[in-house]
Amino acid sequence: MPVVSAEAVVPVDPATAFAVSQTTGAVRRRWDRFISEQHLMDDADAPAKGVRTFTRQRFGLSMVSRYVSYAPPTNVGMVMERGPWFFTKLGGGWRFTEVPEGTLAVWKYNFSCRPAWLAPFAEWIGVRVLGFEIRRRLAGFVRGCSDPKVLAAVGR
Repeated sequence: MPVVSAEAVVPVDPATAFAVSQTTGAVRRRWDRFISEQHLMDDADAPAKGVRTFTRQRFGLSMVSRYVSYAPPTNVGMVMERGPWFFTKLGGGWRFTEVPEGTLAVWKYNFSCRPAWLAPFAEWIGVRVLGFEIRRRLAGFVRGCSDPKVLAAVGR
């Protein structure tokens, strides 16, 4: 199963970095250009292990994911429950570790594609496309961790 990851250091403590990573709505869209819509499902009012999330990507693809771990301020993990037809599986985790400069954010995703006969080629493409998107998304997260409006929204 292919794995793609990216990492960056942000100039805030892990609790703030974690909080920024869990923003929603207009605050989230300030830093996360990957999404056009995202919200918690099933009447959940806060993220937690077991909570499901709907996400629509900026090109229109959508996914329902479920938190499989939620451990502020160090890590969060999700798995796809329903999503684009070409993914058999998709999971991801974001980890936040204190470093002298602030917080090291490491984002890692694994996935597999279908149909089986096309998977080797689709996964080769997926590593490149998903890798590009994750690096782009993480760069937005870095900007978000310095954005006064985002930081104000998470109560820094």
